Amino acid sequence: MAAPKKGRRPTGAQGRPGRALAVILIAMVALTAGMFLTKQTTPRLGIDLAGGTSITLKAKSEPGKPDAINETNMNTAVGIIERRVNGLGVSEAEVQTQGRDHIIVNIPKGTNEKQAREQVGTTAQLYFRPVLAFADGAPAAPETAPSPSASPSGAPKAEGSSKPSASATPSSSATSQGRALSEALKAPAATASPSPSASESKKADDNKAAPSPAPTPSGADAALAGLQAKFAALDCTDEAQRATAGKEAKPEEPTVACGQRGDAWGKWILGPAGVAGTDVKDAKGVVDPQRGMWIVTMEFTDKGADKFAKITGELATKQAPQNQFAIVLDGQVISDPSVSQALTGGNAEISGGFTQQSAQDLGNMLSYGALPLSFQEDSVTTVTAALGGEQLKAGLIAGAIGLFLVVVYLLVYYRGLSLIAIVSLLVSAILTYTLMALLGKAIGFALNLPAVCGAIVAIGITADSFIVYFERIRDEIREGRTLRPAVERAWPRARRTILVSDFVSFLAAAVLFVVTVGKVQGFAFTLGLTTLLDVVVVFLFTKPIMTLLARTKFFSSGHPWSGLDPKRLGAKPPLRRSRRTGPVTAPVDAKEA
Repeated sequence: MAAPKKGRRPTGAQGRPGRALAVILIAMVALTAGMFLTKQTTPRLGIDLAGGTSITLKAKSEPGKPDAINETNMNTAVGIIERRVNGLGVSEAEVQTQGRDHIIVNIPKGTNEKQAREQVGTTAQLYFRPVLAFADGAPAAPETAPSPSASPSGAPKAEGSSKPSASATPSSSATSQGRALSEALKAPAATASPSPSASESKKADDNKAAPSPAPTPSGADAALAGLQAKFAALDCTDEAQRATAGKEAKPEEPTVACGQRGDAWGKWILGPAGVAGTDVKDAKGVVDPQRGMWIVTMEFTDKGADKFAKITGELATKQAPQNQFAIVLDGQVISDPSVSQALTGGNAEISGGFTQQSAQDLGNMLSYGALPLSFQEDSVTTVTAALGGEQLKAGLIAGAIGLFLVVVYLLVYYRGLSLIAIVSLLVSAILTYTLMALLGKAIGFALNLPAVCGAIVAIGITADSFIVYFERIRDEIREGRTLRPAVERAWPRARRTILVSDFVSFLAAAVLFVVTVGKVQGFAFTLGLTTLLDVVVVFLFTKPIMTLLARTKFFSSGHPWSGLDPKRLGAKPPLRRSRRTGPVTAPVDAKEA
């Protein structure tokens, strides 16, 4: 008789179920402890359950670009707005198109909700424009015009920086101020950057008597005069004027704009755009380790680096404020740093009194501020959690009814085996809940109504795995085997079926997650997560606990309430070999012999 091969477990081996049970117990304890240590004891809720804000944006047709509103540009805008909002730490923000020219932005209720709303509304294109003049935000008196060169020189200007130490002051001659401003604007009207002689012309005009203003016969001079009058009359302390100033300007034309310096509003005359927001590859607020201060670093594309080097090289030769460039987003100046030298190499930084929040905000807007279209807010509505709460309550009631029917079916059909299924479902529920709570803080996962539906659907998938295993065991008992070898012999066949079934479910969830957006992704994510947990529970809990219970008298003896009664299952009698005997013959009498 040949000896069995070493290293191969014979059929019917019981394994070591205690190890698998210890692993899943440790995992449950660790996840529960992590949930309490992170103080995230409940899953984060989506906008339909927690409430929030829904913003409807409408794309605007720009002059000369009638075909700009198309599917490609709309999808690009959706991606940029989504990255911009989520860059603030607002998780589960939903951005999607509606119809041909509308975008819906749903922002869940949270600490950054207000800040996200501000940046969602800031949807125009981003430009870097040279500064030609600066003054306080209030309009000038009728008899005087503000001087265009009162901004302090040398100090970097940025959003969040301190208020300038000097501000615009009226000159003794209104006429000389008007001529100085005209000189500053003539060069940008012909080129994309300020003229090097603008400051010198201004100084010369200030040192001599003002001649009588000459007529402006050319269309360019008339446009400059109109821009000067618009700058003088602009009141940036008025919210209505701030909302419209500079928003309709074309990139190749000079314009006026408002912006905030510290706690005060100012106004600028800006030259044609030298760099567009699409030329910014990346930007972020970081701490300078050498100076211990917050700065904003910028990285440009190859074309953007050349443009930025050119404009900063020209600005570095100017006097304040014409050595500054303004970063204009949605027609509003968000920063106006000064330049002391040409910035080459495609990298630059902005410094000057930033806080952590202002540096990160500016970096976020520079990174995600360049949209291919202009938008206006069509509507802003606050979504309450009342409707979602009612739907969640109805969904949970439906799920509870379904679970109750499943449990009743298991009790009637499987009897004692149903206890194993119920406890396995409980273990799966604990793992699912703790993971959802932890993922809310780790990756921003938020539980919405479709995700709840995915969890309810997963109950059927998990119960199906138990049923497959139980039926394999009962098939082995019907073949006449006792319970302990039946449990082990049924496992390989049940395992293959469970893995194939769960793989198909997980593949469907993965494809659904990739090809869909918004709330449907929540359904797909939850379905995929619970499918993976089904494999974990069946392998590390259901099978080991079944192995242990097979050693008990209640189950091994085939008790009628165990669900494994051989008589009830119609088991065949054990197969026994019969002895071979020769033909029956009559005994031979010795005497006859």
